This record gives sequence, C-alpha cells and structure tokens, in this order.
Amino acid sequence: MIKFFLNKVPRKYLQRVANICVPAFSFVYMGKNISCPICNGNFRKILPYGYSVVRKNALCPKCLSLERHRMIWHYLETTFDFFPKEAKVLHVAPEFPFLKRFENIISKLGGQYVTADLESPIAKVKMDVQHIPFEDKSFDVVICNHVLEHVDDDKKALSEMFRVLKKGGRGILLCPVDMSKEVTYEDSTIVDPEFRKVHFGQYDHKRVYGRDYPQRLSEVGFEVEEIDYKNLLSTEQYLRMAFSDEILYLVKK
Repeated sequence: MIKFFLNKVPRKYLQRVANICVPAFSFVYMGKNISCPICNGNFRKILPYGYSVVRKNALCPKCLSLERHRMIWHYLETTFDFFPKEAKVLHVAPEFPFLKRFENIISKLGGQYVTADLESPIAKVKMDVQHIPFEDKSFDVVICNHVLEHVDDDKKALSEMFRVLKKGGRGILLCPVDMSKEVTYEDSTIVDPEFRKVHFGQYDHKRVYGRDYPQRLSEVGFEVEEIDYKNLLSTEQYLRMAFSDEILYLVKK
C-alpha cells in the first residue's frame, strides 16, 4: 500500500496528509526494539518505505524520519557546533522531521532558517535549486538531501549552492549512490516515468549516482568529506536506531 501511494500520489500531496495522519497512529507501534534519535520515540518496529524496493523498518511513525534523517541528526547531535552562531541556513527541500527542530536550534543561536523548494507545501520560499534567488555568499550552511537526482542539470544546481555559500561555509549534500557503479548513469532522453523506474529506480529520478559523486561535488569547487557513518557505530547502535548505510557527504567552501 505504501509503495502504491508513493508511486501514484505526487509528493506535495503526500506531505500534507502524512504529516497529520501517520503520527496519529504511532502508539500502535510502541515498544523497545527501535529508538528514533530525532523524536526519542521507542517502537517494537517502524514502518516500511520505498518507491521500488520497500525497506523494512524505515519510516518513524511518530516524526516521519527515514534512515538518512536519523543518521544526519545523530551526526549533528554529536558534532555540536555544525550550526554556528547567527548562521543563515538554506535548507533545500526541507524534510518534515527536521523542520521545527532546525528552526528552534538556529533561532536560539540568533540565526535565520530559510526553507526552499519548487513544490513542497512546507517550504517558505518557492525556488528551483538550479536558479537560486539569493545573492552570492548569502548563507553559512546549505542542506540539500536527495534532491540532485531529481533535477535536470545537477551541475548547475551544485554551482548555485556553491555560489550562495559564504567562504568557509559548510553543507550536507546527500544523494542515493550506487556503489557498484564507477560513474553516474544518466540519459536525458529517458523521460517516460515508467522507463525512468527501469533505468533510474524511481519515476521522478533522472540519474543514478555512482562512486564519482564526490568528484561531481568537488568539480564545482567544494571540499568534500566522506563519512562511512555505519562503521563509526556498533552493530547494536546501527540496528537500534535503524540508520541508513549511505555515505554522509559533507562539503565546505
């Protein structure tokens, strides 16, 4: 059922409904097997999620975090100073689990939290990441996760994020990366949603990133740090918080 709705209902409508409906039933999943570090909920299991391959224990029924969100949050909690004082932060395609939490953290630090997206109903600014409507060196931090695989020109989007980031600024730029591929696979002639599923794994994806993803980040000017977060934790921690096995890609200007 989840797979059906993800593939048939536009994301902007799912965001409106899921943010209200799913947490209302979170009590059904209460238990002691899985702990979400974002909402501090404890569950016997959490919800499956996935557009093509449905992953077990992926979606937190309380805060709607996915594996990568929990991993990012855990990293930020243990880093402490990721958001500097009075920082101006651009969050592209803001994720619901982070929205109020980031706003509270950044506000307490005297900063400004700007959320932006082309369609998302929870973003404050309507924006195409390939044409960011802000001046050069406007932000101290840029966050953009699982967006670049959706855009026509990812190099243009990366260049725009580099442009609006201040010297010394940092960012988190995660994308799904297929480590079995040496180079990114993309073909702009594939436009049919069903063919995109076959070639890119999802109807609205336009490429599958390979191991050259960090190189694509560095080509626009970013310094790139890759963190294999799974290997920093014990197996017990990793399973209990239901983390992603994605690489954490951090950038700096």
